[in-house]
Order: sequence, then structure tokens, then C-alpha cells
Amino acid sequence: MKRTGVLSLIIIFMLLVLTACSGGNETSKTDTNKGEKTGGNKSPSGNLVIYTARDQTVVDKVKAMFNEKYPDIQVDVLTMGAQEILERVRAEKSNPQADFWWGGTQSAFMQAANEDLLETYKPSFDSAIKPEHKDAEGCWYGEMLLAEVFMINSDVLSKKEAPRDWDDLLDPKWKDKIIIRGVLPSGTMRTIYSAMIYRQDPKDPEKGYEWLRKLDANTKEYTQDPTNLYLKLARQEGVVSLWNLQDILIQKYSNNQPFDYVFPSSGAPILVDAVGLVKGSKNQENAKLFYEFLFDPETIAQLSKDLYQIPSRTDIDPASMPDWYKELELKELPLDWKVMAEKEMEWMQYWDENIKGQN
Repeated sequence: MKRTGVLSLIIIFMLLVLTACSGGNETSKTDTNKGEKTGGNKSPSGNLVIYTARDQTVVDKVKAMFNEKYPDIQVDVLTMGAQEILERVRAEKSNPQADFWWGGTQSAFMQAANEDLLETYKPSFDSAIKPEHKDAEGCWYGEMLLAEVFMINSDVLSKKEAPRDWDDLLDPKWKDKIIIRGVLPSGTMRTIYSAMIYRQDPKDPEKGYEWLRKLDANTKEYTQDPTNLYLKLARQEGVVSLWNLQDILIQKYSNNQPFDYVFPSSGAPILVDAVGLVKGSKNQENAKLFYEFLFDPETIAQLSKDLYQIPSRTDIDPASMPDWYKELELKELPLDWKVMAEKEMEWMQYWDENIKGQN
């Protein structure tokens, strides 16, 4: 009888333990459903290193929005020209220092993909991006569209007085009135200059070189970076430049600069400003979170409202977008981006060695 009593007590004790364990699991599930940080559901943490060619105003805004959603991720952003990013990622291939490449021309990203510098990744929004605005293997996706237009000092020139189309820039009346951001470090400028060569005759670049010689003759200065470009244009050291529409609108409306834009009558190069994961990077999962965050419809609507971005996603509700976007009419200059990517380096090297500052 004693043994039977002891055995009964043991069985009762085990049942109580099992019941307690079952209750604990249920509590854990309830906590998770409430969104509380239980042991298995901690918010993402760690580091994220981003190389970007985006304007600092954009960087500051997006970084703050991302950290509001993911406060435990330490984000470090290094800003440089798109071409500089390509060269740096290439140099760091054996030991990547960046996780995410944010902002650059499709030409630069096509080169990077060909050199196996980017991870393949199919994000949740893949079907909402046109085939021409993404890599077929998923190495990069266009985040937004950038129209390359004429930037003017609106204190000096009205839109009617400004150049109306590309060939107008060659008129002698604009001599020493044009200021250009340094071409080789800038993906934007390399694309604009390559587009001008393509526009003349992609099979005979000499025609394009001759056009750029005439532009060089009217160019007063090539500035070191965008900051110096804005400064010199605001000081009226020059009154005309070539730049992307988004940054012009940011400077005009957010920074109160005396700038405005003219859309070339024959059309403008419409760049795909792309993003991608650096291959072999240390913080891939956090980089993917940033990837998805940039293309989230709420993020897109907010950045279009505050930072004048033209999204590449085709499924954005127009009602969520600001008035300036609804009124925008984009006329694209016909370009073969595959040819542009193949020839850009050759064309720009020739320009730098044989045309820049020699006319």
C-alpha cells in the first residue's frame, strides 16, 4: 500500500508539471500575438552598412524613418558618387564592407552585376517593377525614376529665357554661364554625357564628341561635388546646369534655393535609380529589411510627398501620391541602355582625356 500511495503521488506531481508547462506555452503565444518582445521574437538588431549616391537630405529622412521601424539596427551610411561606389565595391570584393548599395544608374548596376558584385534576390514587390527597370536575375531593382533636365538660377533666368532643348546649350550666348558637376565621379553626369553621344550617333561617337567639345567651350567650371554646384549656381557664378529633377525640387522647395528646371523639349534621359545587395556582405538580413522598406507603398508615398521621388512601382495608388506627381509629364529621350552600359566607360574616358577643359 505504501508503494501504491507513493506512485500515485508521483503521477499527480507529473500531471501538475505538465499542466504548468502547457500553460506557460499558451502564455508565450499570447505575448507573441500581442507583439511583445518574448525570447523568440526579438526585434531585428545588429548592423547595416549602406553605400549611397543619394542626396544627404534624402539619406537623413529615410534613415530616420527606417530606424523608427527598426530601432535596434545600427545604420551607417557612406555617401559618395555612384561611380565611386562601383569602384569601391569592386575593390572590396574579397572582403565586402558594405551590405547595401542605395542609388546609382542602371549602367553602374549592370556593370556590377556583370562583375558578380551583387547578390541575387527576389523581393516581395518583384511583379510590380517593369522588366526594363530591374535585372533579369534579381541583382538590382530600380527604386525610382530620375529625369535629367536643365537646372537654372531662377533669380536670373525665367523658364522662357532659359535653354529649351539640348542643342540650345551650344549657343555662344551661354559661354561661361554653364556650371557642371564633375562628370567622372557622378553616375548622373556620366549618363547625361553618354546620352548626348548616343543621341548624335551611337555607331560614330566622334559626332557626340564634337557636340561635347562645343558644350565644354561654354562650360565655365566642373565642380567637385553637388554641394559646390548648388553654391556656385546660387551665387550666380553660373546660371545653367544639367542635373536630376528630384534634387532640383528638393533644393528649390526644401532648401529655399533660387533654382528651377526646364524639361528639354525633345525629351530627357530617364534614369532608373537602382538598389542592390552587395555580394557576400556581413549583414544580409538587415539589408533585405531595408530593401523591402524602401519599396513599401507607405514609404514611397511619404518620400514622393516630402522628397519628390518618382517611384518605379507600377501598382501605387495615385490617390496616395502628391499633386506635383499627378501633374508631371515625362517625355523620355530614346536610349538603348544596354549600349549605354557597354560604351559609357570608353566614351567617358575619351571625354576626360581629350575634351574636358580643352575648348
